[in-house]
Amino acid sequence: MTVGLIGSSYAAEKAGSEKPNFVFFIADDVSQMDFGCYGHPTIKTPHIDGLAAKGMRFDNAYLTTSSCSPSRCSIITGRYPHNTGAPELHVKLPAKQIRFPELLREAGYYTVLSGKNHMFGNKDRAFDKITKGKDPGCTEYWLKHLQERPKDKPFFFWFSSIDAHRPWQKSKHLRSYSPEEVIVPPYLVDTKVTREDLASYYHEVSRYDHDIGLVTAELKKQGVLDNTVIIIAADNGRPFPRDKSRLYDSGIKTPWIIHYPPMIKQAAVSKSLLSVIDLSATCLELAGIAKPDSIQGQSFIPILKNPQEQIRDMVFAEHNWHVYKNHERMVRFGDFVYIKNNYPNQANLCYESDTKYPAGKELWEAHLAVKTTAQQEQIFANPCPEEELFKLSKDPNQLTNLAGNIEYAQQLKKARQLLADWTEKTGDSIPAKPTPNRHAPPRVENGKIISNGKYKVRNPHGEMPGASNNAKTINHPGPLWMKPK
Repeated sequence: MTVGLIGSSYAAEKAGSEKPNFVFFIADDVSQMDFGCYGHPTIKTPHIDGLAAKGMRFDNAYLTTSSCSPSRCSIITGRYPHNTGAPELHVKLPAKQIRFPELLREAGYYTVLSGKNHMFGNKDRAFDKITKGKDPGCTEYWLKHLQERPKDKPFFFWFSSIDAHRPWQKSKHLRSYSPEEVIVPPYLVDTKVTREDLASYYHEVSRYDHDIGLVTAELKKQGVLDNTVIIIAADNGRPFPRDKSRLYDSGIKTPWIIHYPPMIKQAAVSKSLLSVIDLSATCLELAGIAKPDSIQGQSFIPILKNPQEQIRDMVFAEHNWHVYKNHERMVRFGDFVYIKNNYPNQANLCYESDTKYPAGKELWEAHLAVKTTAQQEQIFANPCPEEELFKLSKDPNQLTNLAGNIEYAQQLKKARQLLADWTEKTGDSIPAKPTPNRHAPPRVENGKIISNGKYKVRNPHGEMPGASNNAKTINHPGPLWMKPK
């Protein structure tokens, strides 16, 4: 691997100057809209909001999948899930896949992963140290790593909180929320139990913010805050029905806040589309390291310099097995989101829709009692829509499917073409023998809810998406622009 300043326009400008440090914060199961700086009226996130107020907030940053381990494997390699070889939940990242922190480490960076891992074992060539922590957020060692780092090396820290993953854990010294403060999305039933469930989630979002505040204060104390690129993100949406694992914005849009004063001269908000696979290319360019061919992401340095700039005008995402069998694909372009469901002959449930989780149980009971609205009934559709098309400016919660509306026939045709092009170029495929459901999903029989049974095999993996095309060796980024640039 060639390491150097060649091919890096930003590095050429910075030649001879101090290399930037990096701190990448990633939450576990948090939706973009659940921070104060993104407009949430209740959840308190003052530390994240403060960084956004001095940096850049991205309103259209997308994950490549709304599922824990495949999302993280995608981010660290800069590749789509079916191109990593680890596209499903609980699949380890293949050793042959390049992790971008390993290139930083080879170039002299001190690298640490602390908190939730969910990609590989407790040792990996990309990191000098990997630690977890036994506190509620798994953030126990974050400050220790900062304080004990080698002072003669630039650093890259992958700080991964377990907040806000179920089961909930409460910290008495931090902000709690009452059920009355909760904003219930229209696709959940508004009951006391649902509100209490959401209030516990709010608490964990605030804890994530608190831990980020501690790290930021330590960076400032050490005098390195201004030369540290801080990135704040999440691996997938909140752990509630129709959010986590799904391809609607509540599941697939990530918070994306960058604080880096040397480049972001004035606080800004960018509406430009961005994919999380773009992080790898950006960090490498900032560090003056050539991007390897394996990275499908694009550097978003042009946006950091000018929030109106664009590096792509479409983003793609996928939904593969996450406890339940699935194969959905999504493309966002302009004001539209298109979702193709390749297994329409089943209800498209996420694990958090199960009756073992309070909000999911409430939804199932309302469904049984025929007390749900049309919006709340969508997750029970069986078969579910083969195609979905949404106009985001008019339908931010993506509740009105326009795929059958002749007025949007041209947008539907374009979406199909874009997705087909991406599928071909990146080597995606529908498995011939897909991973089956871990266990039967809940169902209603004879006026009763039949809950799922215990699973026999925790990870009953079958053929992986992209495997028949050997997609883990394909490096094509797929389409980036509607018109050639």
